[in-house]
Amino acid sequence: MTQSRLLQPDLPVPCGRLSGAVVGALRRNEPLVPAQESAEAADPYGRDLQLALYVLYELHYQGFQGVDGEWEWDPHLLTLRRALERRFLTALRADAAPEADAERTLAGLLVEPAGFDDAGVSHHLQRDGQLWQFREYAALRSLYHLKEADPHAWVIPRLHGRAKAAMVAVEYDEFGAGRADDIHAGLFAELMVDLGLETAYGHYLDAAPSQALATVNLMSLFGLHRSLRGALIGHFAAVEVTSSPGSRRLADALRRLGVGPAAQRFYDEHVEADAVHEQIVRRDVVGGLLSAEPALDADVAFGVTATGFLEDRLAQRLLSRWHQGKSALRLPLPPG
Repeated sequence: MTQSRLLQPDLPVPCGRLSGAVVGALRRNEPLVPAQESAEAADPYGRDLQLALYVLYELHYQGFQGVDGEWEWDPHLLTLRRALERRFLTALRADAAPEADAERTLAGLLVEPAGFDDAGVSHHLQRDGQLWQFREYAALRSLYHLKEADPHAWVIPRLHGRAKAAMVAVEYDEFGAGRADDIHAGLFAELMVDLGLETAYGHYLDAAPSQALATVNLMSLFGLHRSLRGALIGHFAAVEVTSSPGSRRLADALRRLGVGPAAQRFYDEHVEADAVHEQIVRRDVVGGLLSAEPALDADVAFGVTATGFLEDRLAQRLLSRWHQGKSALRLPLPPG
């Protein structure tokens, strides 16, 4: 199995005042004075804010080369992180407010609207996507898939009874069901090898546009706050409900492109596993949570709609660039 998590990544290249302040503090090992006004004025979906958040969140996961682990709980960084989160979350609550309760919001994901095959990234890749486009897609998704299921694990201590038991059962599968070679993050690293991509954790961070960073940051935002546990379950449910059909299309795309069996295995595994997970998540994780804590219904629905909103923004970035024959990355990939 490819050992993609053994080394810490280097700090990224900052792209503005916020990310520059965070990266500079970590690189110089100096205290950061939070730039509250900069956070409040920043574009909530812009790369400067999203990169700063991403770096701050990664201190809770893998960390960075040369950065002392004690920075994870530095009060100055946490103060700035909270200001960035509030800016991001306020925008999401305005732009992705749910129009229905959790049950109806989730049910809406089960039926693809007419004409969706012209808009979805997986549909495009299945039908006529090119190999260089799939490589870009995998490079961006590696920012999450090389730590797949880790952000959702934060919610386990915050659940009870049926919801907790079901969540652990699904996460158990994500982490290989006791078999290290079947951990989904490892399977994705093997997919990257078949695509001629670098498997080091966080390698493509500098190449990622803001839209990709936001989709990853959303999981950490929801996962690291107990008050947002309902939103994290909504995000988890949205992913599991849509994963199986999307994975089937992506597996078909890889076969059409003649990519090796390891790459195909990652998505084939998700077709089978997530079809089962969808039922468990809707019935027992969401159902169990709302049975125990019905006041979280609106939060679960928000988690679903926020996920869809940010995924749509990423799809628009990818497809608009690809249809112009241009790279969707900030730094185009070298040939595989």
